[in-house]
Amino acid sequence: MRLKKEVKFVLLCLVITLVLFFAFKPKSGTKETKPNNDSGSNTNPPVEEVKDKKMSIVMVGDALIHGAVYLDASNGDGTYNFKPMFTYITPIIEKYDLRYYNQESIIGGGTPQHYPLLNSPKEIGEDLVAAGFNLVSLANNHSFDQGESGLINSINFWKSQNVITAGQYSSFEEQREVPIYEQNGIKYAFLSYTTKTNGLSAPRGKEYYVNVYDKDQVTEDVAKAREKGAEVVIVAMHWGEEYTHTPVAEEYEIAEYLSSIGVNLVIGAHPHVIQPIAYVGDTLVIYSLGNFISAQHPLGLEKIIGLLVGVEIVVDKDGKVTFENLDYQLLYTYCAPGYHNFSVMPFSELNDSILANYQSINEQYLAIVGREGL
Repeated sequence: MRLKKEVKFVLLCLVITLVLFFAFKPKSGTKETKPNNDSGSNTNPPVEEVKDKKMSIVMVGDALIHGAVYLDASNGDGTYNFKPMFTYITPIIEKYDLRYYNQESIIGGGTPQHYPLLNSPKEIGEDLVAAGFNLVSLANNHSFDQGESGLINSINFWKSQNVITAGQYSSFEEQREVPIYEQNGIKYAFLSYTTKTNGLSAPRGKEYYVNVYDKDQVTEDVAKAREKGAEVVIVAMHWGEEYTHTPVAEEYEIAEYLSSIGVNLVIGAHPHVIQPIAYVGDTLVIYSLGNFISAQHPLGLEKIIGLLVGVEIVVDKDGKVTFENLDYQLLYTYCAPGYHNFSVMPFSELNDSILANYQSINEQYLAIVGREGL
């Protein structure tokens, strides 16, 4: 009797289950849908990923225009054409956003002059701009070679060119302005200073003509750049001693200080030979790029071998600056006997008839670049 009751109970539960299943099963051809929420109040909008910002820069050294160089460029009628000297350079630098060089010999107006008081034809500036350069350092030990009139001419010439310069100014107000530029969404400042003036100086009260390195001024300039929104600060430094591949104490001390106040990239000049590239803290320091073009052939091979350096500057979402894809190669200033047919050539274009043992020379000089553990 008890067994029959249990069987009946089980059958009853089964019937109830089947009734409920079919009662709530969706009809054929219908789809279950989520509740409509036009207001979007219960959903989070997609968060757009903040990407790193990048700009690239390529750098070469000193345009040191000795008499042999401008005589080779002479058209014989008081005009000059330097363009053939840079035929190999434009294809290399054109892929970069910023393209830097140091105008070592002042474009001072009047008759061109050789060493020791240099004065270059305006065509050297025009032709290097035509080759693609758009970032020019003007503070160096030859800035005063043509006196006040030379500086005024240089400043006015560069204002007529569509390039960014630093290091020479027409007033204290202009010197202290610290302009901010923008490339690929990155705001940056470009500054230039020299520790050397060859014993010459600006007239009293006109010290603004050339940025002579001073800790207080540099500190103020970098702070002002940051206040005005600069995410990257680039400093061109004319420093050190000539003709040594090893940086001297002055270079190390200034590099440490510039790093401590937040400079991101330091581009060195004055030794006229290449020196190492290194990181000082988070600051990338190129101690010396050497000569870009010169006629220092009689002074030794090292004076006519320069460095070309390219790198990407990266600013992440938190504002941290890093460097990627650092690349460098050697440049050789070729000229035919009698100082004719000057040409700046990358080592990749050389052969033994142009420069004997160029491959071993390449290895030797690239070892100098990496000497500080880069």
